[in-house]
Amino acid sequence: MTIPNVFLVGPMGSGKSAVGRQLARMLRRVFHDSDAEIEQRTGVDIPFIFEKEGEEGFRRREREVIDDLTSLDGIVLATGGGAVLDPENRGVLASRGLVVYLEASVEQQLERTRLSSHRPLLETPDPAERLASLMRQREPLYRELAALVVHTDGRVVREVAQEIHRKLVHENSSN
Repeated sequence: MTIPNVFLVGPMGSGKSAVGRQLARMLRRVFHDSDAEIEQRTGVDIPFIFEKEGEEGFRRREREVIDDLTSLDGIVLATGGGAVLDPENRGVLASRGLVVYLEASVEQQLERTRLSSHRPLLETPDPAERLASLMRQREPLYRELAALVVHTDGRVVREVAQEIHRKLVHENSSN
Protein backbone atom coordinates (compact mmCIF):
# COMPACT_ATOMS: atom_id res chain seq x y z
CA MET A 1 0.00 0.00 0.00
CA THR A 2 1.52 3.27 -1.11
CA ILE A 3 -0.11 6.47 0.02
CA PRO A 4 1.04 9.46 -2.02
CA ASN A 5 2.19 12.78 -0.64
CA VAL A 6 -0.75 14.59 0.95
CA PHE A 7 -1.23 18.30 0.34
CA LEU A 8 -3.75 20.22 2.46
CA VAL A 9 -5.48 23.25 0.96
CA GLY A 10 -8.22 25.45 2.35
CA PRO A 11 -8.89 28.84 3.88
CA MET A 12 -7.10 30.30 6.88
CA GLY A 13 -8.56 28.85 10.03
CA SER A 14 -9.57 25.55 8.43
CA GLY A 15 -6.94 23.66 10.44
CA LYS A 16 -4.39 22.83 7.75
CA SER A 17 -1.33 23.08 10.01
CA ALA A 18 -2.82 21.33 13.04
CA VAL A 19 -4.51 18.59 11.00
CA GLY A 20 -1.40 18.22 8.87
CA ARG A 21 0.83 17.64 11.90
CA GLN A 22 -1.57 15.04 13.30
CA LEU A 23 -2.03 13.31 9.94
CA ALA A 24 1.73 13.17 9.37
CA ARG A 25 2.14 11.39 12.72
CA MET A 26 -0.58 8.89 11.78
CA LEU A 27 0.99 8.22 8.38
CA ARG A 28 4.55 8.27 9.79
CA ARG A 29 5.42 11.06 7.40
CA VAL A 30 7.38 14.28 7.63
CA PHE A 31 5.17 17.35 8.06
CA HIS A 32 5.88 20.62 6.27
CA ASP A 33 4.05 23.94 6.40
CA SER A 34 4.72 26.24 3.45
CA ASP A 35 4.22 29.41 5.51
CA ALA A 36 6.60 28.18 8.23
CA GLU A 37 9.14 27.24 5.56
CA ILE A 38 8.95 30.74 4.06
CA GLU A 39 9.54 32.26 7.50
CA GLN A 40 12.44 29.91 8.17
CA ARG A 41 14.10 30.68 4.83
CA THR A 42 13.70 34.45 5.13
CA GLY A 43 14.26 34.80 8.87
CA VAL A 44 11.20 37.07 9.17
CA ASP A 45 7.49 36.53 9.70
CA ILE A 46 4.87 36.66 6.97
CA PRO A 47 3.36 40.00 8.05
CA PHE A 48 6.84 41.52 7.61
CA ILE A 49 7.14 40.04 4.10
CA PHE A 50 3.71 41.44 3.20
CA GLU A 51 4.74 44.84 4.59
CA LYS A 52 8.06 44.98 2.71
CA GLU A 53 7.29 43.07 -0.52
CA GLY A 54 3.51 43.13 -0.71
CA GLU A 55 1.34 40.14 -1.50
CA GLU A 56 3.08 39.72 -4.86
CA GLY A 57 6.48 39.26 -3.19
CA PHE A 58 5.02 36.82 -0.72
CA ARG A 59 3.32 34.79 -3.49
CA ARG A 60 6.61 34.59 -5.42
CA ARG A 61 8.33 33.15 -2.34
CA GLU A 62 5.39 30.82 -1.75
CA ARG A 63 5.58 29.46 -5.32
CA GLU A 64 9.26 28.60 -4.89
CA VAL A 65 8.71 26.90 -1.52
CA ILE A 66 5.74 24.86 -2.77
CA ASP A 67 7.71 23.73 -5.81
CA ASP A 68 10.59 22.64 -3.55
CA LEU A 69 8.46 20.91 -0.91
CA THR A 70 6.18 19.06 -3.33
CA SER A 71 9.31 17.57 -4.92
CA LEU A 72 10.02 15.66 -1.70
CA ASP A 73 8.68 12.15 -1.09
CA GLY A 74 6.69 10.91 1.88
CA ILE A 75 5.35 14.22 3.17
CA VAL A 76 2.22 15.91 4.41
CA LEU A 77 2.19 19.59 3.39
CA ALA A 78 -0.04 22.35 4.74
CA THR A 79 -0.24 25.19 2.22
CA GLY A 80 -1.20 28.81 2.79
CA GLY A 81 -4.83 29.71 2.12
CA GLY A 82 -3.99 31.63 -1.05
CA ALA A 83 -1.53 29.13 -2.54
CA VAL A 84 -4.21 27.90 -4.95
CA LEU A 85 -4.40 31.31 -6.64
CA ASP A 86 -1.18 30.59 -8.53
CA PRO A 87 -1.65 28.27 -11.55
CA GLU A 88 1.89 26.91 -11.09
CA ASN A 89 1.09 25.93 -7.51
CA ARG A 90 -2.12 24.24 -8.59
CA GLY A 91 -0.19 22.31 -11.24
CA VAL A 92 2.48 20.95 -8.91
CA LEU A 93 0.02 20.19 -6.13
CA ALA A 94 -2.25 18.23 -8.47
CA SER A 95 0.56 16.34 -10.18
CA ARG A 96 2.77 15.47 -7.19
CA GLY A 97 0.34 14.17 -4.59
CA LEU A 98 -3.18 13.92 -3.30
CA VAL A 99 -4.88 17.23 -2.51
CA VAL A 100 -7.25 17.40 0.46
CA TYR A 101 -9.50 20.45 0.83
CA LEU A 102 -10.23 21.30 4.46
CA GLU A 103 -13.54 23.10 4.16
CA ALA A 104 -14.57 25.61 6.82
CA SER A 105 -17.39 28.13 6.93
CA VAL A 106 -16.60 31.83 7.14
CA GLU A 107 -18.08 31.82 10.66
CA GLN A 108 -15.72 29.05 11.74
CA GLN A 109 -12.73 30.79 10.10
CA LEU A 110 -13.59 34.02 11.90
CA GLU A 111 -13.82 32.20 15.24
CA ARG A 112 -10.49 30.41 14.73
CA THR A 113 -8.57 33.46 13.49
CA ARG A 114 -10.03 36.23 15.66
CA LEU A 115 -7.17 36.26 18.16
CA SER A 116 -4.40 35.90 15.57
CA SER A 117 -2.13 38.85 14.88
CA HIS A 118 -0.29 36.84 12.23
CA ARG A 119 -2.74 37.21 9.31
CA PRO A 120 -2.01 40.25 7.15
CA LEU A 121 -5.07 39.75 4.93
CA LEU A 122 -7.31 40.19 7.98
CA GLU A 123 -5.86 43.58 8.90
CA THR A 124 -9.12 45.23 7.90
CA PRO A 125 -12.09 46.87 9.65
CA ASP A 126 -14.36 43.98 8.53
CA PRO A 127 -12.55 40.63 8.77
CA ALA A 128 -15.81 38.70 8.18
CA GLU A 129 -16.35 40.41 4.83
CA ARG A 130 -12.70 39.87 3.90
CA LEU A 131 -12.99 36.14 4.68
CA ALA A 132 -16.22 35.89 2.68
CA SER A 133 -14.60 37.68 -0.26
CA LEU A 134 -11.55 35.39 -0.13
CA MET A 135 -13.83 32.34 -0.05
CA ARG A 136 -15.79 33.50 -3.11
CA GLN A 137 -12.53 33.81 -4.99
CA ARG A 138 -10.73 30.71 -3.72
CA GLU A 139 -13.34 28.06 -2.98
CA PRO A 140 -13.86 27.03 -6.63
CA LEU A 141 -10.09 26.51 -6.89
CA TYR A 142 -9.97 24.42 -3.70
CA ARG A 143 -12.78 22.22 -5.00
CA GLU A 144 -11.33 21.87 -8.48
CA LEU A 145 -7.99 20.75 -7.08
CA ALA A 146 -9.20 18.43 -4.33
CA ALA A 147 -9.32 14.67 -4.57
CA LEU A 148 -10.91 14.70 -1.12
CA VAL A 149 -13.03 17.31 0.70
CA VAL A 150 -13.32 17.19 4.50
CA HIS A 151 -15.57 19.57 6.44
CA THR A 152 -13.89 20.90 9.61
CA ASP A 153 -16.54 23.10 11.28
CA GLY A 154 -17.04 22.21 14.94
CA ARG A 155 -14.62 19.29 14.76
CA VAL A 156 -11.44 18.61 16.68
CA VAL A 157 -8.11 18.15 14.90
CA ARG A 158 -7.78 14.45 15.70
CA GLU A 159 -11.22 13.65 14.30
CA VAL A 160 -10.47 15.42 11.00
CA ALA A 161 -7.05 13.75 10.71
CA GLN A 162 -8.59 10.34 11.45
CA GLU A 163 -11.20 10.84 8.72
CA ILE A 164 -8.53 11.69 6.16
CA HIS A 165 -6.35 8.79 7.31
CA ARG A 166 -9.27 6.35 7.08
CA LYS A 167 -10.13 7.51 3.56
CA LEU A 168 -6.51 7.37 2.40
CA VAL A 169 -5.98 3.86 3.76
CA HIS A 170 -9.31 2.62 2.36
CA GLU A 171 -8.69 4.23 -1.03
CA ASN A 172 -5.23 2.71 -1.31
CA SER A 173 -6.26 -0.73 -0.11
CA SER A 174 -8.95 -0.90 -2.81
CA ASN A 175 -6.48 -0.01 -5.61
